[in-house]
Amino acid sequence: MSNFKKPVIIALSIITIFSCAKKQNQTIDNIIQNTSAEYKVTFIELGSVKCIPCKMMQPIMKEIEKEYENQVKVVFHDVWTPEGKPYATKYKIQAIPTQVFLDANGNEYYRHTGFFPKEELVKVLKKKGVK
Repeated sequence: MSNFKKPVIIALSIITIFSCAKKQNQTIDNIIQNTSAEYKVTFIELGSVKCIPCKMMQPIMKEIEKEYENQVKVVFHDVWTPEGKPYATKYKIQAIPTQVFLDANGNEYYRHTGFFPKEELVKVLKKKGVK
């Protein structure tokens, strides 16, 4: 390969990567915006199925989803997978599990890192009128 072609190929590769990442973030934003409008709160759990505290959050997430089904949308992203990794980047998480709470407009109003007991989590939901 000539010395001229290498920088061109590298530059095109970088442009392609950034373009794909931007499109993926736009898709993530659209999904979140559409979901948030239907519920008082969107509860996003960013973790992994292989993380002990994350596993401890699974039953709590199921209870919240069942008890507040018409008011709270529960979303889980395994950030250790290729599908979930963009969400870790979007929400700039530094440790898992991280819980992010969005209001009906899709704006973050609360964030917690680590295991989050159900009774404390419910207090956060009630801040936005969840009954």
